[in-house]
Amino acid sequence: MQYRDYYQILGVTRTADADEVKRAYRKLARKYHPDVSKEKNAEDKFKEVQEAYEVLRDAEKRAAYDQLGRDFRNGQQFRPPPDWSQRFGQPGSQRFSEANGFSDFFSSLFGGSGFGAGGSGHADSDAGHLDVSVEEAFGGTKRRVALNENGRQRQVDVQIPAGVTEGQSLRIPGVGGRSSLIFRIRLRPHHLYDVVGKDVQIELPLAPWEAALGAKVAVPTLGGTVELTVPAGAQSGQKLRLRARGFPGTPSGDQIVTIKVVTPTAQTTAAKEAYERMKRDFQFDPRADWP
Repeated sequence: MQYRDYYQILGVTRTADADEVKRAYRKLARKYHPDVSKEKNAEDKFKEVQEAYEVLRDAEKRAAYDQLGRDFRNGQQFRPPPDWSQRFGQPGSQRFSEANGFSDFFSSLFGGSGFGAGGSGHADSDAGHLDVSVEEAFGGTKRRVALNENGRQRQVDVQIPAGVTEGQSLRIPGVGGRSSLIFRIRLRPHHLYDVVGKDVQIELPLAPWEAALGAKVAVPTLGGTVELTVPAGAQSGQKLRLRARGFPGTPSGDQIVTIKVVTPTAQTTAAKEAYERMKRDFQFDPRADWP
């Protein structure tokens, strides 16, 4: 199989911190998302970016990946070290496989990467993380995972209720004397939404005239598109709230819309003249309160 340089895929250095990794992911995810991208092979690129972020955002996966060393190059033939399964994870532990359609390279390293020891009797057993998309967490879904117990595999159906949040635990009752399983929900990153508790956050780009004059803008939410009224004089960083448009619950979360004013570049003579007229007409100094 071919080695994948996840740092190169995201365009970050190996010393990049979590915020740098996240920013790089969000930029590339927007560029290649199949719903909006016109780039060639956008869907494949999007999956590749998702896979890289899945590893580099997780401290445990990232540390394990870094153990492979710096000597491999992207696309180079690669085989995991013979002792990889012993070094990564706990031998004899109860693990589950949920590679989510990622590459063979990812599956060979992390396909069984549920963490935590298995057990016997009726005590609860930590089966590790269960990755779900933001849409799946919002609307609920069912997931089948493969459990590895003492070298034997069995399938478990996990019902994920609507409105589950990051870190929430799901308990699957044991069968035939087996331990109950505890799965912890982990939300996959989304190219538009950030989820904080039950609130959903989204950035709303506005043209300067929309911010200055006010506008009605169609804003996507997980429950469908909503028309949002932007007040005249809106500023970058200003937050607007769409009540009960976040994750379902008692109470439901809200969707928080953060305004981002985007200034178009003056690429033509007419555009430059328009900016010159604005400069004359407004007599505006954004640094008037500076000493």
